[in-house]
Amino acid sequence: MRPEKQNLTKEYLTRLNASPFFIVVNYKGLKVSHLTELRKRLSKASAEIHIVKNSVFTIAAKEAGVKELNGILSGQLAVVTGQRDISTAAKVVKTFGTELDRLKVQFGYLNNQRLEQAEIMMLADLPSLEVLRAKLLGLFSAPASQLVRLLNTPASQLARVLQARVDKLAEVVPPPPPAP
Repeated sequence: MRPEKQNLTKEYLTRLNASPFFIVVNYKGLKVSHLTELRKRLSKASAEIHIVKNSVFTIAAKEAGVKELNGILSGQLAVVTGQRDISTAAKVVKTFGTELDRLKVQFGYLNNQRLEQAEIMMLADLPSLEVLRAKLLGLFSAPASQLVRLLNTPASQLARVLQARVDKLAEVVPPPPPAP
């Protein structure tokens, strides 16, 4: 293998090892301006897209431990990798693909498990990781706040009963005259 290809293979290998996922897309028919816009959107989602040579990417993926790539890379392909969750990057790719109808998701990998196009589209429909964490936190805190209200209710009711009794006694018994 030529030194240039070896360097590209190492670069892709580094990207694959640094990312928990990758999504392979066919970008046939996209203009440079479209890819630039997609790169900007993916950058906001802590992801990036790189156009790869299929043979070089196959070698890098094999070295990264990805299986089942034999013969499935064909056409003009680009790879989306990222540092955060896959659903955010998949959401950007899906939205961009529906806007232009030229970007097609082929397949992807999440923690060395293959994902087909339908699975990636399902991940794109999921809320972001931050939203899911907030919902989970809400689920955990709801029982605790209910428990606090439940424990607090008898005490506040007792305090109201005692205050009503004090008020009633104050009406019945006049206060003592002030001392001279």
